[in-house]
Amino acid sequence: MLIKELTIEDYQAVVELWQGCKGIGLNLRDVDSKEGIGRYLQRNPGLSFIAIDKSRVVGTILCGHDGRRGYINHLAVAEKYRKSGLGKELVQKVLQKLRAIGIVGCNGMVFNNNTAALEFYKKIGFSSRSDLIIAQSEIVL
Repeated sequence: MLIKELTIEDYQAVVELWQGCKGIGLNLRDVDSKEGIGRYLQRNPGLSFIAIDKSRVVGTILCGHDGRRGYINHLAVAEKYRKSGLGKELVQKVLQKLRAIGIVGCNGMVFNNNTAALEFYKKIGFSSRSDLIIAQSEIVL
């Protein structure tokens, strides 16, 4: 298994993995488009990774930060590779990279009905917050 930094050249394989995983919300017309992911990777260099087995992308993690906290998005592991420690390894790699640049807190973004992801994060030491709701807006010009 090879874990390497995610580059925009990996985009199509990553989208195919995301589309095959329940619980991942995609907006391929905007933020999850090739251009959107390209901007994200440029803004957050060295913080997103893929796992490759026999030339196939079997795991992904997107991570960015705002200068204070890290944010994990689109953590995905192909069904066959779940419960192998791969998801935990991807998260640990991101946390190490964040710590190296002075970021000491990280949030995993999970839909509230994605019980498998919530259980995974809890198992690896994350805690859920019930005191916070994200207010979201699309920027329309």
